[in-house]
Formats: sequence, structure tokens, C-alpha cells
Amino acid sequence: MKSAKRILIIVPTYNEVENIREIVPAILKQDRRIEILVVDDNSPDGTGSVVEQMIGEEPRLNILKRAGKMGLATAYLDGFRWALAQDFDFIFEMDADFSHSPDALSGLIAAAAEADLVIGSRYLKGMNVVNWPFRRLLLSCCANLYTRCVTRLPIKDCTSGFKCFRRRVLEALDFDRIHTDGYAFQIEMTYKAWKKGFRLVEVPIIFYDRRAGESKMSSGIISEAALEVWKLRLHGLFGKL
Repeated sequence: MKSAKRILIIVPTYNEVENIREIVPAILKQDRRIEILVVDDNSPDGTGSVVEQMIGEEPRLNILKRAGKMGLATAYLDGFRWALAQDFDFIFEMDADFSHSPDALSGLIAAAAEADLVIGSRYLKGMNVVNWPFRRLLLSCCANLYTRCVTRLPIKDCTSGFKCFRRRVLEALDFDRIHTDGYAFQIEMTYKAWKKGFRLVEVPIIFYDRRAGESKMSSGIISEAALEVWKLRLHGLFGKL
């Protein structure tokens, strides 16, 4: 990756005030080319206000404020639109809660020199997950196995939310035809990039359970993903992606 390339890390937030003060400087110190876009869904805990205060001292920090809680997928899609309008070359998805370590960014950035979509993978080399309950780890592993069996995606961690897209991948996707959220959104983005012929690469990461705050995972998100993989497979077979 040439030094002139611009890198944007999109960080969706909803009640992440306990994490945002620490995650921003931890991300920015990884590479001088990095900028951050926080997409805040009007967090009741004041996350957005804290970010606005931080922007006064950090020119590489930006915020996109939304009216309310609208979901992870639409937060990323709004962030992608902002990134493309601002001419960023490499656009990341990353959680605000330190489950995705800022120290892993350098590996994904390096891999982006040869790939169109880089995926931070928990399962490329064993199971690199720290402090998750066994039930949740089992659910995640089964969800990925199920997704690979149905879609034939050649990816170990289909539900990963730690990704780096080249802008040409996002430019090739029709955001108006993406209606999934959570796990299903991550699967859909990866599957559509793969079916369009883009180069996908996985980089091993260690995934940590969140430091503070509450998980946004729900049974509805899991059920949606289980159904969506069949829709993706059928749409892929009939050229309707």
C-alpha cells in the first residue's frame, strides 16, 4: 500500500461512552494515514457528545450523528457512503468495544496491498477468542460452518465484523439492495464481494470479549442470518445479487 493511500476506520456506536475515549487514540496511533468516522445513533449515554469534544483536539476524528438506534448495518452503509464521498481508499469496519484490537490493524493494512477485502479472522488458525462463554463460542463456530456449507464461501470467519474494503469493492455494491443486519450483514457483504470476483484474504486475529458495556447480540439477529444465507445462495445461483 502506497503511503498516499487514505485509510478510514468506521466505528459504529450506541452507548459506548466507556470505551470511546480509549479506543480512538489507540486506533490513531497505529498509522498516521488513519482517520476515524464514529457513526453514533444518538447514544443516551452521551457517546456522541464525548466524540464531539475529542474532535476539537484531534483533526483525524470525525462523527456522523444519526437520529436514533437504526442498526449496525445502516450505520456501516451510511459510513461507507461518507467514506466514498470523501475519497478514502481503504475503508474498515471495526467495533468500539476493544473486541477488535487496534494492534491488529497493521496486519490488515499490510494485507490490503494485495487484496480487495481483508477479513480479520477468529478461526483461521484454531479458535482465537478470549473470554467468550462456551455457548456463544459454539454458536459462532456453528454459524460459520453452516454459512460455509450453504453458500460455499471459502472463508473461515464469515461473520467477522473486522474488515478492510478497497473502495472499488464498495463502489461495486448496491447499498440500496442490502437489508440485513448483524451477522447476516457481515455474511452478505463478504458473499457479494466474493461473487463479484474480488480478491478475499483472511488475516488471523485474536478476538476479545468487550471491555465494558452490553452486547447488542439478540436471537433475532441469529435467526435472520440463518435464513439469509439461503437467500444469498439462491440469488447467487440465479444471478440476482
